[in-house]
Amino acid sequence: MENPVYIIGAGAIGMTLAVLLKQSGKEVMLLHGRKGSVPETEETSITVELSDGTAVTASVPIRTLEQVGLLNGLVLLTSKSFGNPELAQRLRGKTGQSPLVLLQNGLGIEEPFLDAGFPAVYRCVLLATSQVQAPHVVSYKPVAASAIGVVQGHESILTALVEQMSTPQFPFRAERAIQQTIWEKVITNCVFNAICPLLGIDNGIFHRNVPALALAGEIIDECVAVAEEVGINLNREAVEQRLLQISQRSDGQLISTLVDINHGRETEIDTLNLAVARLAERLGKPELANRTRLLGELIRIKADTNRVP
Repeated sequence: MENPVYIIGAGAIGMTLAVLLKQSGKEVMLLHGRKGSVPETEETSITVELSDGTAVTASVPIRTLEQVGLLNGLVLLTSKSFGNPELAQRLRGKTGQSPLVLLQNGLGIEEPFLDAGFPAVYRCVLLATSQVQAPHVVSYKPVAASAIGVVQGHESILTALVEQMSTPQFPFRAERAIQQTIWEKVITNCVFNAICPLLGIDNGIFHRNVPALALAGEIIDECVAVAEEVGINLNREAVEQRLLQISQRSDGQLISTLVDINHGRETEIDTLNLAVARLAERLGKPELANRTRLLGELIRIKADTNRVP
């Protein structure tokens, strides 16, 4: 029998994965990532609306980290990356040798877990979108198979991780050059998570609107230049094509940062635009990320002024 899968983060992606893995016969437990969150019931019925118009429903056990002991299995993080420093401390001693896979956005988000001595840390670059439509109802749209690669651990188990996490509706693939893939996703996230919330518009804006795509191109240029400074060489045109592909396939969906701002929650902008800007500063070339930094700062101001006390 396969080891159980623990999914930390009961947001849209976490609920989607929990339902699809449960449907495929896996033993799954959904864990609230935020400290102080208390589930209303010990088991929750969750519905995932698929892009083909069908829906899948499954009953998933749901707990808090404090309610469980050793997480002896596969641990997936789908919670917001800004909580990683605290989460790394709360997870110490709970995961043992279990692989920890970060299905999160951002640059350098694995560092709290490396600093805390976690032995097996993997990054997943999600190429799918999921959005909460109602309590325990999410809509899900795949873009392509999501890449998983090694940050710290053994490449020999990558294939096993992919097999354990993949379902027909939510596929994964092994990726040896994960840092390049991380940067490609970070750049597209810097575009979507800054421009869409500032315009108050859905992800489809870039394939519908030429000026919006031109602004996106400026952010791509800056981020590609910063990546090159740290030895990550990217194909600028390929990054823009991926941006357009995501924009087309998630037309009508709202990016998570806009949803968070609308609900008065903290955003991940600090690990996206502002992380790229901080890296440019550390490299002694802050001018490489001028627009990227400006958009990030505007998002932070917008989020702060909209935060629920």
